[in-house]
Amino acid sequence: MTKPRALHILRPMKTLIAPSLLSSDFSCLASEISQVEAAGVSLLHLDVMDGRFVPNITFGPPLVKAVRGCTRLTLDAHLMVADPDRYLEAFVQAGADMISVHQEACTHLDRTLRRIRELGVQAGAVLNPATPVATLEHVLELCDFVLLMSVNPGFGGQRFIPQATVKVGQLAAALGRQGLKIPIEVDGGVDATNAGQLVAAGASILVAGNSVFGRPDRGAAIAALLAAAGGQS
Repeated sequence: MTKPRALHILRPMKTLIAPSLLSSDFSCLASEISQVEAAGVSLLHLDVMDGRFVPNITFGPPLVKAVRGCTRLTLDAHLMVADPDRYLEAFVQAGADMISVHQEACTHLDRTLRRIRELGVQAGAVLNPATPVATLEHVLELCDFVLLMSVNPGFGGQRFIPQATVKVGQLAAALGRQGLKIPIEVDGGVDATNAGQLVAAGASILVAGNSVFGRPDRGAAIAALLAAAGGQS
């Protein structure tokens, strides 16, 4: 199967819901993916945790490869791992179209972002809730997107941190000062109660775990999120 290119979907003016596979039922993964694909999403978020950078362990390249084999959705691999440089090639080979790495986990973030791009996929930098937007000032031009955590990473199903909305606005302002138009992605506790505020502040990719896979009708859940975000799709 030919992998899709991520570049065509990364438009900051378009609101995208990115279902997080971490909240799905792994016993019927292909069916879970098929349901959200049928609902019209174009992006699938993959939370990779190593038990070192964050306390939980989820999955690695083999599962990403399996997902790649059953969908043409763009795969957004969020690496919550220590020393992510060791694994970049493996996730690209497995089928990831987008790879984001934590500023807090990268000794040389500039080099890591450049390497992701050299591998032919979209590069994103991630900030934990307590990490200031200013820490990305000198690498924003190397990012195809930026991911802001609205919970402390490591577990699904956590409560949204309201300060994240302010941080989205700060990042949007920083991008504006540099004349950059790249998407802002938000991950953690996103649901219909905060989607509209996040989009109004400047977010355009909303990662949704329990608010999609925790609902019996995944299509209706995604439609509700888009409606709350302002009706864009």
